[in-house]
Amino acid sequence: MGIDTVQDGVVVALEYSLWVDGEIVDSSNGTPLEYLHGFNNIITGLENQLNGLSAGEEKEIVVKPEDAYGQYHPEGVFELPKSQFPPSFPFEIGYPFRVRTDQGQILNARIVGLKDEVVEIDTNHPLAGKELRFFVRIAGLREATDEELISGRVGGGCATCGSTSGCESCG
Repeated sequence: MGIDTVQDGVVVALEYSLWVDGEIVDSSNGTPLEYLHGFNNIITGLENQLNGLSAGEEKEIVVKPEDAYGQYHPEGVFELPKSQFPPSFPFEIGYPFRVRTDQGQILNARIVGLKDEVVEIDTNHPLAGKELRFFVRIAGLREATDEELISGRVGGGCATCGSTSGCESCG
């Protein structure tokens, strides 16, 4: 029995291009992205609008910020003294890195400003607050394997480390 439409528990091969503010910012470049539908492996707003599409079907999908990377939060931008960084740290605008909050949470950040002894960083996702315009084509559909359904991702294996041969450290 073949799979006819995008639905939960189906592996979807998705060709796409992503446009933001009139510019292409990402694309599958002719090599479809495979993901397991219904397992939050892609942004919610895109996944929800793919439901029911058939193999070969094309669609333009607009995703609002709240269904993608969220709204932009000005409080996610702050300054840190350069002295808090390692001596060899590359102080370059746009440089991505991770930062730990006082509560121990790890956040992705990027440098957005440099002053004499201060680094301005932004912990918002680069696409936060942006409307995303996808042009998609369903390149293929297949049933997920039992291992994929258990792990929640294409290829199966440990969702933390990706091991497909039994994971000792992750359990």
